[in-house]
Amino acid sequence: MSDTYEKSLCLSQRLEADIQARPEQHCLLTGDRPTGRLHVGHYFGSLLNRVRLARLGVKTYIVIADYQVLTDHDAFSEISQNTKQLVIEYLAAGLVPGDNCVIFPHSYIPELNQLMLPFLTLVTSAELNRNPTVKEEIAAAGLQSVNAGMYTYPVHQACDILFCKGDVVPVGKDQLPHLEMTRLIARRFNEKFSPQSPVFPEPFALLSQSPVILGLDGSQKMSKSRNNAIFLSATEDETAGLIKKAKTDADRNITWDPANRPEVANLLLLVSLSTGETPERIADRIADKGAGALKAVLTEALNEKLRPLRTERARLEKESAYIRQVLRDGVDRARAAAVATLTEVRRAMNMEI
Repeated sequence: MSDTYEKSLCLSQRLEADIQARPEQHCLLTGDRPTGRLHVGHYFGSLLNRVRLARLGVKTYIVIADYQVLTDHDAFSEISQNTKQLVIEYLAAGLVPGDNCVIFPHSYIPELNQLMLPFLTLVTSAELNRNPTVKEEIAAAGLQSVNAGMYTYPVHQACDILFCKGDVVPVGKDQLPHLEMTRLIARRFNEKFSPQSPVFPEPFALLSQSPVILGLDGSQKMSKSRNNAIFLSATEDETAGLIKKAKTDADRNITWDPANRPEVANLLLLVSLSTGETPERIADRIADKGAGALKAVLTEALNEKLRPLRTERARLEKESAYIRQVLRDGVDRARAAAVATLTEVRRAMNMEI
């Protein structure tokens, strides 16, 4: 994997082509931390792509990273409920749990977490110190002191990816350093313990093709922690109210100009993602009708797009026993994969008894 984004993008494009040709030959790992409900940015930025890849036939593991909530959040009292809400939103978006789509919390997979100790021996403290993504997450969380869980987060992420022999990891540009750490650990393990028969693949980034979706403040990425998001659980009326308050600018004529009019461009982008119409055509259609007309168009388009998801979401909210069963089945499938991998790891390290 090249250190440059351009080469990573080229590799990602080649990976996408191979996925299209041979989806069954690949295994994907992705996931979320259960810190709250998902929003429109998640939906367009990652959920729809997960559904697409699973439907293509790519073996898909989705980890609910509950342990990682403990690294920089005090939301542990809500982890269980947030976990169930994530499952509801995954299923409502179109994921179908089963042999080809495994949804699980990693705290329930002890064999996965047992990989942490040998993996920690393969990296240096200096390498962990240099990881820019961890530095950014520490700064974003406003942490005055850093616990070891946050410090070793990239290694734990390597455990998540490699326990199932994941070779495809959908990420944004900012997550490339984490994935490079996973590749480094896989490579060092193979070279040290099993040079003749590698245990782990070196996973590649499947870089997101989705544009960055700003929050309703128009200045930062949409985020549940910044109070600038439209949640998938919002009602149509709540969505309309949030969009009405969205920031635009003083120019009444609506144009597609992301560089100079990011707030207006962001609303046009959301309409485009909801309808498939280009932002330029949407802007031309609204023309001099102003921001009010743009917000009305977005409200109608987004509510229409999310209506099936919200209907299914409301149904699943009443199926708590089914949601628990999805998680239990996912744990069983993930543990089976983790047990098999840990057996290989012990054998490679001469630890079998």
